[in-house]
Amino acid sequence: MAASLQLGTAFVPTSTSYLRRRSPSVATPPRHASPRVSAKIREIFMPALSSTMTEGKIVSWVKAEGDQLSKGDSVVVVESDKADMDVETFYDGYLAAIIVDEGSSAPVGSAIALLAETVEEIALAKSQASSSSPSAPAPAPASPPPPPPEAVPETLASPPPPKSAPVSASSTHPASESGQRIVATPYARKLAKDLKVELGSLVGTGPMGRIVAKDVEAAAAASPVLSTPAKSVSDSAPVKTPAIELGSVVPFTTMQKAVSRNMVETLSVPTFRVGYTITTDALDTLYKKIKSKGVTMTALLAKATAMALTKHPVINSCCRDGKSFTYNSSINIAVAVAMDGGLITPVLQDADKLDIYSLSRKWKELVDKARAKQLQTHEYSMGTFTLSNLGMFGVDRFDAILPTGTGAIMAVGASQPTVVATKDGRIGMKNQMQVNVTADHRVIYGADLAAFLQTLAKIIEDPKDLTF
Repeated sequence: MAASLQLGTAFVPTSTSYLRRRSPSVATPPRHASPRVSAKIREIFMPALSSTMTEGKIVSWVKAEGDQLSKGDSVVVVESDKADMDVETFYDGYLAAIIVDEGSSAPVGSAIALLAETVEEIALAKSQASSSSPSAPAPAPASPPPPPPEAVPETLASPPPPKSAPVSASSTHPASESGQRIVATPYARKLAKDLKVELGSLVGTGPMGRIVAKDVEAAAAASPVLSTPAKSVSDSAPVKTPAIELGSVVPFTTMQKAVSRNMVETLSVPTFRVGYTITTDALDTLYKKIKSKGVTMTALLAKATAMALTKHPVINSCCRDGKSFTYNSSINIAVAVAMDGGLITPVLQDADKLDIYSLSRKWKELVDKARAKQLQTHEYSMGTFTLSNLGMFGVDRFDAILPTGTGAIMAVGASQPTVVATKDGRIGMKNQMQVNVTADHRVIYGADLAAFLQTLAKIIEDPKDLTF
């Protein structure tokens, strides 16, 4: 997991007079009631994993009802706006009752489970949970739960089971928590989906029997039936198409809600756009030379952009309150990455200070974590300038929407052979790409962007400094 967060819990006394008064989502007992408490049952709340998070989705419960917990133990995996995070408990005790099931969502601060101090209090906690159960859970798959494939859209963890799997589905193992639920890391779930491995047939080797990535990889390698379809993840995309019911209404995922909210917020910012054509022959040549060393084109573009921003700090600034603007002290390049059901912008922090090889390694690490939904908050929320590149799809030009809290975003198109006039008046062929910058006009003006793009073009057209 990318990070862990400790769960806040509220003290819930067993006094019936108090239970009638307590709020179903927030429990803060009056101090005078504490001396009369005979048992300790605590509510486990949905934590706020980011400043923009308003609700969270339960990806999986690491612990099952009745399990004993120690302070610091991972209890549940929660999906926030952009990532999945392990959430820990502050207290010792027993996970008495789970109020919000896997795949369901709950508002930040609402109760998702009850923690009992002793075994004897578990039954009481269960009765409290049933009497104050939340409203109907989040939409479930259309079919009843028995066939695992029907849960794929909800949990992303139960691909159609290969018939060649020799393991009996009814057998229990550590990762299934006595057959009640499968406990696996988010990355292992993603791998299982991509490689078409049934998590229910695996025995986890991770902590507390949790299924980890190597368990999935080992199962995929051992199954000859899976070797061919797992060869290309993209090949599995068309398989999902028949599952889409045309005309149906599909609720936003947690990530889509965050993207929607941010896009609406940015509509209040007065923006403008400036385009520029850059010749990329020298950059293409450099890329071919150092590609074998792990350097990516994204890292080269991020490095070139960061170098240009050092000479034009106003392009790296931002306006947050409408009354002033801030010259950011660091150049953090956020790069848009498409994901299933959303978009995320991993951040290359201090991109101007890192060499191109370190920057490429960092970018690969960030992309792997992003696709596994393991990014920590600071790894996607501290960008000061954003890049959005659709060139790999053959798109020659497009406009990008300005992310909230930043001053500018640059849309990068494909580098394409173009007939141009040379300096000596002849006709020649050069590779050129179109870039379009969207900027906050409260802070940045047309002349500022023009100067920045001229500097960027010089760096890309003579990229010798990119490797220093």
